[in-house]
Amino acid sequence: MRIAIAGGGPGGLYFAALMKQLDPAHEVTVWERNAPDDTFGFGVVFSDETLSGIDNADDVVHASMESRFARWTDIDVEFDGHGFTVGGQGFAAMSRKELLQILQQRAAELGVTVHYRTEAPDVARLRESYDLVLAADGLNSAVRAKYADVFRPTLDRRRNKYIWLGTDLVFEAFQFFVKQTEWGTMQIHGYPYSDSGSTFIVEMHEDVWRRAGFDRTEAHVFAPGVSDEYAVDRIAEIFAEELKGHQILTNNSKWLNFTTVRNERWFDGNVVLLGDAAHTAHFSIGSGTKLAMEDALALAACLHERPTVAEALEAYQSERKPVVESTQRAAQASLEWFENIGMYAGQDPAQFVFNLLTRSRRITFENLKERDAEFAILMENEFARNQQAPGIAPAMFQPVRIGELELSNRVIVSPMDMYSSVDGVPGDFHLVHLGSKALGGAGLVMSEMVCVSPEGRITPGCPGLWNEEQRQAWERVTDFVHRSSSAKIGLQLGHSGRKGSTRLMWDGMDEPLDADNWEVIGPSALPYGPGCHIPREATREDLDQVVADFAGAAERAVRAGFDLIEVHAAHGYLLSSFLSPVANRRTDEYGGSPENRLRFPLEVFDAVRRAVPAETPVTVRISATDWVPDGNTDDDAVDVARAFIEHGAAAIDVSSGQVTKDEKPAFGRSYQTPFADKIRHKAAGPAGVKVIAVGAISSYDDVNSILLAGRADLCALGRTHLYNPQWTLQAAAEQEYRGAGARWPVQWAAGRRKPPAARTDKIPPRLSLLREGTGASVHLRWKPRAADAAAKRATA
Repeated sequence: MRIAIAGGGPGGLYFAALMKQLDPAHEVTVWERNAPDDTFGFGVVFSDETLSGIDNADDVVHASMESRFARWTDIDVEFDGHGFTVGGQGFAAMSRKELLQILQQRAAELGVTVHYRTEAPDVARLRESYDLVLAADGLNSAVRAKYADVFRPTLDRRRNKYIWLGTDLVFEAFQFFVKQTEWGTMQIHGYPYSDSGSTFIVEMHEDVWRRAGFDRTEAHVFAPGVSDEYAVDRIAEIFAEELKGHQILTNNSKWLNFTTVRNERWFDGNVVLLGDAAHTAHFSIGSGTKLAMEDALALAACLHERPTVAEALEAYQSERKPVVESTQRAAQASLEWFENIGMYAGQDPAQFVFNLLTRSRRITFENLKERDAEFAILMENEFARNQQAPGIAPAMFQPVRIGELELSNRVIVSPMDMYSSVDGVPGDFHLVHLGSKALGGAGLVMSEMVCVSPEGRITPGCPGLWNEEQRQAWERVTDFVHRSSSAKIGLQLGHSGRKGSTRLMWDGMDEPLDADNWEVIGPSALPYGPGCHIPREATREDLDQVVADFAGAAERAVRAGFDLIEVHAAHGYLLSSFLSPVANRRTDEYGGSPENRLRFPLEVFDAVRRAVPAETPVTVRISATDWVPDGNTDDDAVDVARAFIEHGAAAIDVSSGQVTKDEKPAFGRSYQTPFADKIRHKAAGPAGVKVIAVGAISSYDDVNSILLAGRADLCALGRTHLYNPQWTLQAAAEQEYRGAGARWPVQWAAGRRKPPAARTDKIPPRLSLLREGTGASVHLRWKPRAADAAAKRATA
């Protein structure tokens, strides 16, 4: 093959070396605009998995890297005058300049042609005369820009400001300094990369950056290689205590905004993207160099294994794109956490550290327990102390109150529509469905959305509470839950609005009925999506009737024995559509401004609150974002939550979306939890109101991690309980927990122990047993080799 590579950074050079090793007959040419000794940045961090791949592919490169690594396992966090060390993580880092030298030497040894200080020829000409053109030309890729119509890139420029620096202070571990200044929260990400230096990244929100005066050089255009010395001097002054008299090192150091790069496609014909040209991920969860070298490994392997370039590039994209997207989801969670770090300034120091460590959702409580058991024990103790709990237990099994209602644990069976009622009357299915979930150990079991009127149903199979027959049927369910379990049971009240008069979910979700449709109403005459009903704009008389229907249903709910009422103001149903500017285009007092759009949902909430006894908590579910441009955002959700709290909401149940078919949700594990986190810290927490996280939470580890980090007070799980109705009790058995937070029905008491695995005679390594017996954690610190040698000589 004839291979052209635009960009001689680590990714491009490593790919070139790999291809020459696979077949010395390959003609590989690299164009690099910079000189061979030019490099920007300081250290590069690698994971053990990446290093294993490098070792397998090129032991020469791996051996050269290995000899230069700084290795450590600890993370040090300093926050609000408190210092914490968490062990067992595992890091390896080296100088970026030395890495480039290793790869440059290896490429030269293998016969790769590299043109330094030379721009790559026009890619259109290259693709005609080469079998493969690799675009490894970085964040501002000219190749990607030229074929943007094919690659379809998105570049997401973020809010925080950061500057990449070094220091001659050699850290012993990954170091986070979180500093509360008069201008706001600033943080340092630092790690050692050699015997003599550490990477030192300063980051802060743009508002903090401006208040601190760093915008003084904002209009100045620095020449390549020139650093912002004013910023360096200010940083040295602000972080003098942390630097301990050591110097700040610069290398083309200036303020930047991180840009997340994503591409729908990674190749076009024989042109393929690699590294930052294809994707970026925030520096707080790893290095771009690491990702680029992983790309190079995968691409070289695919080209070696597949008979044609076209098949190889398709395989490369199929293999690497999902992996990178998973990394980017974790990086997105991490960068958003740092953008909002000021939100956590009031957290207990230990909880803050746990929150920081688990911010990307890749590290969880169980991960930390395996790596540093002492820190895990500390977190459970601190959580129990802060919650004034009766004893130490997994966070999910600590008791909690919603208003005056006490729950035995923090697990909720989320409302899930079952579409199995006749004329709105719940039957045997509901008794078994909800009864089994109550027997399964959850602290609170929620009904599906129960409609306040026949016209307020989503489908003909939706349950209601507009008459006495329905009330009596629900009483049968609540009686069973109270008599047979320790769970409480709540009712979700709602009105379908413009999403009503549709088929059962399995017959065509959101599709209008074939016959016997009823008239649907909404804030405006706008359909939910193509092919959906066009609602009639609700009149004042309609709104008055809806308010009365909600109040009447709430009163019946209390007489039916429900312990809690939740007003459904999410997912595009009537109240939700009033809240959203996407669905609400009214020009009267119920449309326009956020305050006006809140007016009707608050009227309904107030009516429900008045209709039930003071001791019965009334909560509300909201959609924290509409997932569309010009829709509500998480910032709007904070204001919506505040409004409901002011009107007496005992808890905010935080979901998202389903307001329009045009939505584009960012699905992923626990993907809605950041919205709950924001509402808890900005609205609910200060008022003492509980926040419920919901959405793709599926493991007890996720639940415990969310609670311990302070992102929510309770977790609602839906599909997880469909998969396993006894999920909560099984979680107790898995964690070897027995206590008031997980009461087994006496009939099931024999199942409290986790069943034995297939093999029970396996003997763990003895040294592992010794470590577990002492409860000691492995803490490896980076000690410069010169210092180690001097210490050994002194000891001798």
